[in-house]
Amino acid sequence: MKYILSIVFCLCLSSSFAQYWQQEANYTIDVDFNVKKHQFDTKQVIEYTNNSPDTLKKAFFHLYYNAFQPNSMMDIRSRTIADPDPRVAERIHLLKENEIGYHRINSLTQDGAPLKVVVENTIAEVDLAKPIGPGEKAIFNLEYESQVPLQIRRTGRDNAEGIEYSMTQWYIKMCEYDYKGWSANPYIGREFHGIWGDFQVNITIDSDYIIGATGMLQNASDLKMKKDGDEIKYKLKGRTTTWEFFAENVIDFAWAADEDYIHIQRKNDAGTILNYYYQPSEKTVENWPKLHEYMNESSKFMFDRYGYYPYPQYTFIQGGDGGMEYPMITLITGERTMESLIGVSIHEWMHSWYQMMLATNEALYPWMDEGFTSFGTAETMNHLRAISLLPGEAQENPIYNSMVRYAKFSQSGLEEPLSTHADHYTTNTAYGVGSYVKGAVYLKQLEYIIGKEAFDIGLLRYFDEWKFKHPTANDFMRVMEKVSNLELDWYNEYWINSTKTIDFAIDSVYAQKGKTKVLLSNSQMHMPIDVFVTDNQENTTVYHIPNTLMRGEKPREFEDLGFEVLSDWPWTHPQYEMELGIPMEDIKEIYIDPTGRMADIDLTNNVFPYIEPELEEEK
Repeated sequence: MKYILSIVFCLCLSSSFAQYWQQEANYTIDVDFNVKKHQFDTKQVIEYTNNSPDTLKKAFFHLYYNAFQPNSMMDIRSRTIADPDPRVAERIHLLKENEIGYHRINSLTQDGAPLKVVVENTIAEVDLAKPIGPGEKAIFNLEYESQVPLQIRRTGRDNAEGIEYSMTQWYIKMCEYDYKGWSANPYIGREFHGIWGDFQVNITIDSDYIIGATGMLQNASDLKMKKDGDEIKYKLKGRTTTWEFFAENVIDFAWAADEDYIHIQRKNDAGTILNYYYQPSEKTVENWPKLHEYMNESSKFMFDRYGYYPYPQYTFIQGGDGGMEYPMITLITGERTMESLIGVSIHEWMHSWYQMMLATNEALYPWMDEGFTSFGTAETMNHLRAISLLPGEAQENPIYNSMVRYAKFSQSGLEEPLSTHADHYTTNTAYGVGSYVKGAVYLKQLEYIIGKEAFDIGLLRYFDEWKFKHPTANDFMRVMEKVSNLELDWYNEYWINSTKTIDFAIDSVYAQKGKTKVLLSNSQMHMPIDVFVTDNQENTTVYHIPNTLMRGEKPREFEDLGFEVLSDWPWTHPQYEMELGIPMEDIKEIYIDPTGRMADIDLTNNVFPYIEPELEEEK
């Protein structure tokens, strides 16, 4: 009996820690594409492995193309939200029958048994013919017809720059099942959550078209692929050509096709194959051939700073409606200035770390993808300026402009907590500023809280420990707690789960018995703070005031400055008194966080002597 109880205890213990099992879905997709009708027929096999501890009795599938129909959920949301995305607005509502998108399932079987399919907008639901138990596999066979919508958001045909096919969210995709259950979110236009697996995709299309895709081309010899300098040329024969691609351990598959694509292929210094597909025009022929120099230099910084990129290639394709990331590939609009083209290319490739490999559920945690990616983009662009590949001077804090933007927006009354589901923000602006801007600020402030050395170690450790595991906000913070030996859950409670703001102030400075007293105050969100005190001889000492909730403090950061740790500031106390061992008349300046790594919403009260803001002259 004691032996049985010990086994049961071990099983319970192991299951309580086995929260990050991953489902597996391997796809074989055969596509027959009709370019005259902008339609395609698909035969698809999904080999699905249930690695969860649960028995599955239902299954759900994404039918993304169904969003591009009048009165779809995406259409209604785009027409009723206060600040619609101008790329969408009323465009879906105005689509004609031959311009809409759709998936029409002709058959769906599980291990040969037919399944009844219930379609609701962009989600298909089935009751399984046989439950899939823990560790068991099932084979789903699908046959369906699809129509490519007129390009509106991310996917579609005939984009504004004349690219014929931007094929994203184009196939019927199995929904993710994780520790929270099924993620069968309807497609409203926001973010995604996917299952890792292998993709074998075979696309038969008119031989006039060149295709770039996720994965590695498997039949280059059949396509008579030949390299002419850096350019790849094809000799396609017959009315149609089948392109065969294979991608290993990815969460999605995207491709693009155009009759006029030029395909340039080079390797970066790490040996990664980098592909560039663009349509030649006055706005592309000068910039696109130059892009590789910048991507090669960027990748050196990115691989070292954020983790090694493990896939054999990455592809930049002109297409889509802006910039959108997919495994091993991005679709970006290409008629840009050189700096804009570089910036969007870096940003979309950075998503390979935070969405394609770490792959948080970005519907629930969009800031962990978009915010972290924006942080990495700013740092990488700053690196290019530091080595003079881009004009302008490198900044000590490349996130500073994001901090100013967030601080201003936080006073608008429109801000919503970052814990808000991506689809459920009241405005597009609140989603954008929260996910991209406040998410980036989150990381820079964390560096300020724990110190740069611990932060840099933690950023790499987070990637190494959690890649291919769908981490949550708590998983990230636990890594940072371990590398810093500090308690940090309070930071997420404030910054993620609330809209409380930071506003520290120097309330008063006065002399007392040959010393100087400084009275500080704080309004809402508590933080550890650095107070820089400079005397008349230009000697500066950093007085670090820890946050009681941290149970410790960061180490000294500035070796050339004095450093002193003061007593903790309890979050319950609105004021804090400092005592400086120098006379008040010897003090030149007192400044709370002059490094600008803390998003204080009012910087005018952070400095003594108080500086009057400049007022515009009346006109």
